[in-house]
Amino acid sequence: MTPRERVMHAIDHEATDRLPVQCYLTPEMHAALKERLGQEPFVAFEVDFRTVGPARTRPARQPESGSAVLYYDEFGVGYANVANNAGGEYLEAVDLALARIETMDDVAAYDWPSPDDYDYSVIPAQIAASEGYAICAGHAGQPDIINGVGRGRGMAQVLCDIVTHDEVGTAIIDKRVDYFYEISRRSLIAGEGKVDILWIGEDLGTQKGPTISPATFDAFFRPRIQRFIDLGHEFGCKVAMHSCGSTRPLMPRFIEMGLDVLDAVQPEPVGMVPEELKAEFGDKLTFCGLISTQHTLPHGTVEDCREEARDRIKVMGAGGGYIFSPAHCIQPDTPVENVLAIYEEALGKPLP
Repeated sequence: MTPRERVMHAIDHEATDRLPVQCYLTPEMHAALKERLGQEPFVAFEVDFRTVGPARTRPARQPESGSAVLYYDEFGVGYANVANNAGGEYLEAVDLALARIETMDDVAAYDWPSPDDYDYSVIPAQIAASEGYAICAGHAGQPDIINGVGRGRGMAQVLCDIVTHDEVGTAIIDKRVDYFYEISRRSLIAGEGKVDILWIGEDLGTQKGPTISPATFDAFFRPRIQRFIDLGHEFGCKVAMHSCGSTRPLMPRFIEMGLDVLDAVQPEPVGMVPEELKAEFGDKLTFCGLISTQHTLPHGTVEDCREEARDRIKVMGAGGGYIFSPAHCIQPDTPVENVLAIYEEALGKPLP
């Protein structure tokens, strides 16, 4: 099977020659694996996906000299590297520009990004260069209401905006949603029917349960996410949505909405037992993830990692509907040999 055939058959809950493979790495882990393997880990691990997208043409705002800000995103939010307990760094928002928007006049006056800031004509060549792979457009950061707006406004404020239906907060959220929707639409047009998966994201879970109630999901999130799912299906795509945390109570809704793939599924949060997810939803929803990046990969032995990988292949892969993947970006405190072990099990062969 080609990578594309493997992925599409799995999403359709059909048999494949092996499980399709995905990989998420922090920059530090990517560098360590590349040094160990002598090649790009995504090549060595035979990752079945390739992502295409438009090229940004509008120059980004430049940080002032001496500022702690390293770069500004398209929404004017400034980021700096912040050390974490895993021995790496994450870009975190330090200039929360959207928090300074207080009135509808401020919303109207703000320098919002535009879908016109991109060149979509580069997409056909990107697709041609990835022939045979499952072609993805989009990413986990779109529309990503809670995290995406939270980085520029503060997560507590965004959650309050959602619960109270605050006029200003809702307007900011819909600016982001509309922006990414139109970028997705234009990207799919440029893809000329050759994009296989539209990738979106919304972190709807915590370790202990959903971030928001089912009622709030229905009232606020569902109509906004539904637009992207319907858009992907209109262009003949499957739709994958990233969401960390415990989302099991929301999965029936995801299925009703027509979601094809739930991505970055974590086995540790409440209710996310792989065997139970497979039994309850495995014939209707494809799961991507479920290799523990919180416990097994960083803290287990090589044999622990092999055992977990074999279990996921046996349980989740039965009858299709599973994409083999770590549950999130593999952190820099993870032994390289543990990472190699899970992919050797997935590929059924030793790695260099």
